[in-house]
Amino acid sequence: MESFVWIALAGLGAGFVNAVAGGGSLISFPALMFNGMSAVTANATSTVALWPGSLASVWAYRSRIRDQRRHALTLALPSLIGGLLGAVLLLHTSEKVFRFIVPYLILLACGLLVAQDPIGRWVAGRTGGTSERTPPALWIVQLLISVYGGYFGAGIGILMLAAMAIFIPEDLQAANALKVFFAMLINGIALLYFMFTQTADLRAAGVMACASVIGGYVGAHTAQWLPSRWLRVFVVGFGLFVALRLLMAG
Repeated sequence: MESFVWIALAGLGAGFVNAVAGGGSLISFPALMFNGMSAVTANATSTVALWPGSLASVWAYRSRIRDQRRHALTLALPSLIGGLLGAVLLLHTSEKVFRFIVPYLILLACGLLVAQDPIGRWVAGRTGGTSERTPPALWIVQLLISVYGGYFGAGIGILMLAAMAIFIPEDLQAANALKVFFAMLINGIALLYFMFTQTADLRAAGVMACASVIGGYVGAHTAQWLPSRWLRVFVVGFGLFVALRLLMAG
């Protein structure tokens, strides 16, 4: 019972963080792993648990996604293929190897969060034009980002925003709408694979998912007055602590 209380608290925090600043998996994944799960199972369980939040974001952006349906439909396929390939790659990575690379993946995610503001300003400067055509190069880039998303995933939103700013400059809200749609697809296909292979702990994922929805609701209201930069500093600091702890343990 006590372990599920901690899992629920982690889900609450992850949902809150995702709504305000992003990077919620840097809360949920370590919490599950430190609760006794293997690193691979914790990663799969975290993906399953946080997916309802992605679905809620897509619903909120549904009208803008319809406006961008040409890009959304074109890039849906690499998102699904890449997400599935990343999930398969995760399950074919030994626990020992994954535990070795996890600290570096967390450090990468922390770096992406640190870069979120400058990347956001750069994206804002690049957006404003319109492009009906989806460049083939973006298809390849989206595929690679999606493989990373299915494998670990923290920070994929920032990577996708940067890629879209380079290849299909649109307004920032349109880019955000596409980002949440593709993230939902990437995590959704990974979720199905993890459930099919019985990799995720569904009881823990269910508890965390319910808590993350509550955290996301509270976070969406709190975001109206809480500077996301403060929360991002906390998440990055926590991520660095987890990475260093794992490096020392290894």
